[in-house]
Amino acid sequence: MGEDRKLRILITKPGLDGHDRGARVIARAFRDAGFEVIYTGCHQSPEQIVNTAIQEDVDLIGLSILSGAHTYSFPRVLELLKEKGAEDISVIGGGIFPLEDIPKLKALGIKEIFEPGSKLADIVNWVRSNIKPRKAVAA
Repeated sequence: MGEDRKLRILITKPGLDGHDRGARVIARAFRDAGFEVIYTGCHQSPEQIVNTAIQEDVDLIGLSILSGAHTYSFPRVLELLKEKGAEDISVIGGGIFPLEDIPKLKALGIKEIFEPGSKLADIVNWVRSNIKPRKAVAA
């Protein structure tokens, strides 16, 4: 394992937000770019997201949200990753955010936030430049 394997990305919708078109679009763009993509669908709790990320051995979690629950769900995902010793899994966000929340989310450890209008190629290129496969864990 290591640099020669494909990035594994979990795309998920936390909370009660049922609008998943953006998540499906980015999941397909990542797949088309050669990444391995796991898409959980809507209504995922932070606990479900982190458990899936660990179980699937992903390198990156992409949280998609439009409901405004990012101030709870994003920090909770980071907290659970740390609790489970998986804080080396990077987390990005996409959706609609009040501008003043973006620096707060990044300060907590969210690697990047992509708002509506972000070009798919720019998101894919950001991931390629900033996310590397996690180290293989000895069994």
